[in-house]
Amino acid sequence: MAVATENRTTGYTSIVFDCDSTLASIEGIDELAGPHADVIAALTDAAMDGRIPLGEVYGRRLEIIRPTRDQVEALSTRYVEALVEDARETVAALLWLGKDVRIVSGGLLPPVAALASELGVPSASVAAVGIEFTAEGEYSGFDQQSPLAGNQGKPVVLRGWSLTGPSMMVGDGSTDLEAGSETDIFVAYMGVAQRPKVAAAADVVLNARSLSPILALAAGEEDRLRLVSSPWADLLDRGDSLLG
Repeated sequence: MAVATENRTTGYTSIVFDCDSTLASIEGIDELAGPHADVIAALTDAAMDGRIPLGEVYGRRLEIIRPTRDQVEALSTRYVEALVEDARETVAALLWLGKDVRIVSGGLLPPVAALASELGVPSASVAAVGIEFTAEGEYSGFDQQSPLAGNQGKPVVLRGWSLTGPSMMVGDGSTDLEAGSETDIFVAYMGVAQRPKVAAAADVVLNARSLSPILALAAGEEDRLRLVSSPWADLLDRGDSLLG
């Protein structure tokens, strides 16, 4: 079920999704962690909960893991395998309606871009952090100029995108909450990870695993009339029922 403010409205033109623990049920950096899993997971949770600035942990995690090109490419497959319930269908329905669907992530660009491609989201509508490898495919660094490697980076990206309003941000972490300051509504998706501080500051909180409520929120009156006779009519119904 969803928890929402009394002033919740529906009908949004631009919908921006986080990737990790939102579109996919995994945290990419944790998937790459291998024998360092406990240390990396603790750093990730602290950053997403807002207890440690992301900029303090981003490079540290990668230096600990030093992921190879092959490992990062394998993560692309894991993202697709770990799509959350109704993510694929919800994005497809939003695109069919002509919504501007985007993905902004503090994750690594190659696997995030691969997931976006799987969902039909164009590369120009995706922002994540670049990673560098040696000719032999060994880790050699990341794009330290990317605003997404630190706090307040997502708002910078959203401002650069000049989204057409009304706009919506959907995510689970503190950096997504920051990005919500640049949109008309912030939806905290808690279907994978429960982050009480993020949920407490959100306009809408989704506790169900399914992303179908995003379609229900994004669809205006004309959109709903179109959806009734579309392949996504049942998806809209499911989203409405989960919104309550």
